[in-house]
Amino acid sequence: MKKLSKLSIAGYGAGDAANNLAFTTATMFLLVYYTDVAGISAAAAGTLLLVVRIFDAFADVFAGRMVDRSYSKRFGKFRPFIMFGSIPLLLLSVATFSVPQLGETGTLLYAYVSYAALGLAYSLVNIPYGSLAGAMTQDPGDRAKLGSARTVGALLVGSALGIFVAPLIKPGAELQATFTTITLAFVVIGAALYLFTVLTARERVHRTVPNVSFKQSMDTLKTNRPLLMLCLSSFLFLTGYMALSSVQLYYLRDVLGRLDLYPVLAIVQLVMTLALAPLMPRMVRRIGKKNVYIAAGTLSMVGGIIVFFSPSSMVWVGFSGLVVSLMGVMAVNIVVWALEADTVEYGEWKTGVRTEGITYALFSFTRKTGQAVGGALAAYCLAVGGYTSGATQSAEAMQGIQFAAGALPAIMTVLAIVVMTKYKLTDAVHAQIVGEIRARRSADVRQDAPKGNPGTPEVAAAGHAAHGNKPS
Repeated sequence: MKKLSKLSIAGYGAGDAANNLAFTTATMFLLVYYTDVAGISAAAAGTLLLVVRIFDAFADVFAGRMVDRSYSKRFGKFRPFIMFGSIPLLLLSVATFSVPQLGETGTLLYAYVSYAALGLAYSLVNIPYGSLAGAMTQDPGDRAKLGSARTVGALLVGSALGIFVAPLIKPGAELQATFTTITLAFVVIGAALYLFTVLTARERVHRTVPNVSFKQSMDTLKTNRPLLMLCLSSFLFLTGYMALSSVQLYYLRDVLGRLDLYPVLAIVQLVMTLALAPLMPRMVRRIGKKNVYIAAGTLSMVGGIIVFFSPSSMVWVGFSGLVVSLMGVMAVNIVVWALEADTVEYGEWKTGVRTEGITYALFSFTRKTGQAVGGALAAYCLAVGGYTSGATQSAEAMQGIQFAAGALPAIMTVLAIVVMTKYKLTDAVHAQIVGEIRARRSADVRQDAPKGNPGTPEVAAAGHAAHGNKPS
């Protein structure tokens, strides 16, 4: 298959920049917005984040089925969702950060409804967007480049938020007007970025079944063990990362007393991502995606330990721990999308049906669940520690913040690495699977093609020779 053009790769990355105008704004600032602007208690905000993000996870499964059932001869399976769902998504981001004062119950109800609607709209855009990568190419290097592009797109947005918005989150500041202005501007910027993606990122991978039935989707999921293991590992990893992301601002502002370091951290993250992006395809070719994931996770764990044990007076040690932890997170986030795309071929090899939509949906479901649990745990850590909005925090409150920023991510990352050590869909095995799928097509025996038994001689022998294991 012909290599992807730089324009296609850049166009795909623009899509995740657009996604994160809504997503990263919510993950970075929604907890702070609820507690410090809308006046919702930390405990109530934690429950809200848990409930709505679990709802979001089920919305991903619904979106995955919508994608698998849809097909346009002109635009393909995925781009129509991006075309028609992007503007509602961006407008709902404005609504989510515009909570009116309707009394305790009314305010909380509005927050639930607006955030749930945002999550559903995000699923209907992000699931087809994420599935699109697997349909653009089957080349491991190109898939790593797509993962790098979307990570760069997301980090550009995250860095801009950290540099320009985070310093404004000060006690007593007029934040409602700030969030309203920012989210309205994102409607215009996001619409342009989504249009760029639609015009440049196109499907090129052949599919034999354009419209996938529910039974075919379920058959793919039931037999796709690598996908299930990747989902479990991602759930654990995202639980820890979301806890860190949710309290990162609190850690810099209330524990280290250096909110001015937030834009510095954002710039450092951006530089690290731009440095990692071109290196990641080379690292994948040299040691494989699985080993990159494990090494990056280990780095993130070390950073979490530093954050947890650093005294608040040792500002630069704590800040360095954040940098190390986030460097590992970024590397994992780059490679994990290529790992997910590989599981699409595994499912096709096992069943004869290509199901990008439901495969990505299940992956996103577990990631969203991890984000829900991590965000809620972070909020509960604030509540248990006795966090008080707009006040000088007690030692117990700072300990709660530090646990959520350091210890919790480190523990969850260790568990994620343990799961990943058992992952069998290595790059060599994946290459053999892709080769067998192509051989079936070229022989024109799709109707009588074998369903992909792990004992198939060609694949089993190759996997055994390379790694001592068959795909499982």
